Formats: sequence, C-alpha cells, structure tokens
Amino acid sequence: MNLRPHVGLTFDDVLLVPKRSAIKSRSLVSTSTYFSRGIQIAVPIVSANMDTVTEAPMAIAMARAGGIGVIHRFMPIKKQALQISRVKRVESFIVEDPLVISADAKVSDARQMLEDTKVGGLGVLDSQAKLIGLITTRDILLETNLNILVKDVMTTLDRLVTAPVGISMEEARAQLHKRGVEKLPLVDEHGTLQGMITTKDIIKLEKHPDATKDEKGRLRVAAAVGVRDNDFERALACVNAGADALVVDIAHGHSDMAIKMVQQLKRRLPDVDVIAGNVATPEGVHDLASVGADGIKVGVGPGSTCVTRSVTGFGVPQLTAVSECSKDGQASGVPILADGGIRTSGDIVKALGAGASAVMVGSLLAGTDESPGAVIVRGGRRYKIVRGMASLTANIHRREIDGHTDVHPTDLEQVIPEGVEAIVPYRGGAKETIIQLVGGLRSGLSYCGANTIQSLWESAEFIRITPAGMIENEHHDVQAV
Repeated sequence: MNLRPHVGLTFDDVLLVPKRSAIKSRSLVSTSTYFSRGIQIAVPIVSANMDTVTEAPMAIAMARAGGIGVIHRFMPIKKQALQISRVKRVESFIVEDPLVISADAKVSDARQMLEDTKVGGLGVLDSQAKLIGLITTRDILLETNLNILVKDVMTTLDRLVTAPVGISMEEARAQLHKRGVEKLPLVDEHGTLQGMITTKDIIKLEKHPDATKDEKGRLRVAAAVGVRDNDFERALACVNAGADALVVDIAHGHSDMAIKMVQQLKRRLPDVDVIAGNVATPEGVHDLASVGADGIKVGVGPGSTCVTRSVTGFGVPQLTAVSECSKDGQASGVPILADGGIRTSGDIVKALGAGASAVMVGSLLAGTDESPGAVIVRGGRRYKIVRGMASLTANIHRREIDGHTDVHPTDLEQVIPEGVEAIVPYRGGAKETIIQLVGGLRSGLSYCGANTIQSLWESAEFIRITPAGMIENEHHDVQAV
C-alpha cells in the first residue's frame, strides 16, 4: 500500500493565524488577481460552469462586479455561442459589429432579432449594404401589423444623428447629450455602418469601474468545452462569438483526453487563454502546464453537489490539494483556481492563503436572480435548484443535447451519478452576494497584514483545529435573532 505521510485537510480543519497589520482600512486592500495568464480580474471570484449557475445573466453580473463567469457547455453549440455573444454585446464603448437588418425585412423579423439578442436597436441597410435608418424596440413596441416592412417604421437616416469613425468617448457623450438621442451610429465616407455608440453603454462604463473588460471595453466571459470530437467545433464557435477564454471541463482533468484537448486548443487557437482541470495533485498541474494551460482548476470532489469521493473513493481534501498544487502553479506562472467547497468568505481567504489565485463558486451563486431556473417555494420560503453536472438529471439532459431524444430506461441503468440535485435558499441579486464575499475577503487580508493576494501567499500561516474549535468558530451559547 502506498500511503502519503501527511494528513489531508480542508477548510474547516484550519484557521489562519492573525498577524500584525498596518492596514488602516480594508478599503485600502487590493483584491486584484489573475484568472489566467492573460486575464486579470479585480475580484478573485469565478462563477462555476454549471447549468444551474452560469449563463449570460450570471456572466454579465460577474464581469461587472470584477470577476468572471464561465458559461456551461450543456447546451447546443449555437446556443452557447449566442450566450457568449449576449455578454459581449451588453456593453462597450463602441459596438464594432452592430446588428443589422434589411430594409425589406418584416417587422416580425426585427422583433425576433431584438428579443433573441437583447439589444435595443438594429441598423437598417439597403440592397447596397448602406445605412438608411435605424429600427429600435420603441419603433415596433406597439406595432400590431407584423407583416409591415422595416423600412416603413424605421427612423430614417435624415432624422438620425451620426458620427465619423474614430470619435472619442468625450465627443460622443457631448453629441448624445446635445442632440438628445440614445444611439450614435458611426458611418464612414461610403455610407457604411462601422459601429454604434449608445448612451447606456457610456453610463455602464462609468457605473462599473472595476468591471472585467477586454481592450474594446466589452465584458469578458469564458466558455466551457469538453474533450469529445465535436468540442473543438464548440470552442471555435464560442471564440468566434467573443469568448475570452476556454475552460476544458471534465471531472478528471489529469487524463490523456484533457491533455490532448489543451494541446489542440493552444495549437489551433494560440491567442485564446485555456484553463484546464479539474486536478488534485501537483503532477496534474505539471502535466497540464507543460502543454500550455493558462490556468488550472483544482478540486476533485469538494463541491456541495458532488459525491465523486463517496462513489469512487478518490479525491484530496481541498485545502491540501490547493496548497500542494499552487506550489507548482506559481513556479510555472499558471494561476490556480480553487474549485469547490467554498461556503463562506472565510473559505475564500483560506483558499487564497493556500496559494490559489481565485476561487470558483457554484452553490453560493445558484440561489441568485441571475442563475438559470425559476424560484420555487417550500414551506413559505423561496429556493432555487442546483445540481452537480455528474448528477442523474444532468446526465439525462446531456444525452438529450447529444441527440438522444428518447432516453430508454436501460440507458439510465448505465449512468453512475457522481452528483446530486438539491435546493439552495433564494439570495436575491448576485451583486449583493459578491459584495458580502469581497467584504469578508478584504477583512481577512487585513487580519494578516496583507494588502494584496500575493502578499497573503507569503504571510499566511495556518493552524489546525479540533472539532471543539470548529464549534467555537460559530456563534454558540446564544440564540441568534
């Protein structure tokens, strides 16, 4: 028997030892870190690539808060690409590829495009692809004749305020304010639509100063892919839709299939950061980093809806896994993402103290407004559903996506679930949850005298505690009100 000499620890097994601190206010603490080699984020929190956690609404909320979201892969390729596109279009200084429609299209077509893409207006082009007008939600909101043509209800070019390509944000703001309009089409000397600036986008830029954005001012977003034959097609579609990073998402990331997929993605899409996982050992980190992984997810079995450890007998307690893996990650310059087991802001501080660059959370965000799914009521209280991506229902859903519309009962007998379906309390908006988590993180850094996550790596000291110490951690001997 090969038995490792040390004991594996998880978050509840330890506390961080307070250190002398010169920090006068937690507002002076920086929580900036790296999601991957090339993507910096202001907040070290990533929403998990689970189908009950991250689609476009969650990814938008995460990026605006300074983190990033990973849109799950358990949907058709076209739908995932559309989710990515929604995030990239929701705000930017200049929409460089504005959506357009033909002047001879029907109002029903315009309405469908506006609903599908969640934008407020479409450029209207003539047969020569020249801009001749703009049609907005307001133009067709009360229109009852859906067969009428777009050119009959649009705002014509002579009534629009346009601007040349290259206009600055200050000049655009002045134009929008002076002329009392909400949209400013950018038109070149040939009458071709080259971009769009909107009042809402300028306001959003100023409202979320810590937002995670690309060089064009668009929110950043990552997309999950698998390791099957058609997953490169999925990756390519997501990158073409604007994905800033790809996450190779399988339960056992230290496998030949995952390594080969990372190699393929880095060879064929060299400008896109690739995060891989999940692993739980330094060997896994080394092997993925050696083929070009730009970030590595660590965690086998710690998630609240994951039962991999009890089903398979494999795993490493999460704090030990993060601590051991981060040494190799930092030596290779590859950010480590602690994925799973995060229940409180204190757990985030511990994961970062153990060497992680960021944490990935699922259940903490599954109960928010931005997570997919409806609110349910039980016993007068509101909840939302969360499920592990290896649960029985997730496996059934995945087979349906793969084209197996009729799932036979004998097929289900072959499924060995490594996850469960559960409910979590409804939490309201994701923004409020993130604010609480980041506030706790800032306090935690100040207790260690660390003003950055990197300095926390250097000064963090853990002490193992007993079950009695775990009880002492929470309120006790009183009735909470």
